[in-house]
Amino acid sequence: MKWNLVILFALFTPATYAQEYKLEGNEVKISKQILFETGSDKLKPESMAALETVKQYLSDKSYISLLRVECHTDNSGDANASQLLSEKRTLAICKKLVEMGVDCKRLIAVGFGNTKPVADNSTPDGRVQNRRVSFFNAALRDHLIGGMPADGGGKVAADVCN
Repeated sequence: MKWNLVILFALFTPATYAQEYKLEGNEVKISKQILFETGSDKLKPESMAALETVKQYLSDKSYISLLRVECHTDNSGDANASQLLSEKRTLAICKKLVEMGVDCKRLIAVGFGNTKPVADNSTPDGRVQNRRVSFFNAALRDHLIGGMPADGGGKVAADVCN
């Protein structure tokens, strides 16, 4: 009976993680949200579940040598301030992941400000969609994926290891 439980646990544990993240192309989609205090790079406590999922993804996929963490804003407010905020936020995410045990060399923090909207900024719902955090596989076994630069065309916030 004891071995049956161990086998069942081994069979079903990976499925639990598979539900927490999925790949769409090179983007890692997670089911939980990363949230910040308004106008700040301070992570809200409810973001921890999402960060645990990202940590688990990197643990499960040890061959992913570089994960790009992207932060985006809507177009309300000054473009330079939005760019800076997106850089501070992505760095805060990466620093928290490092605190949680992720190797800093596996993360690149990139801010895009309001340069890559996914929805119409003229509506409240569109602005909410544009304020987002995205995760992209940037390198596989130390080789960049798809001929793209590691930064994906955004501005690297800082070296996560410093």
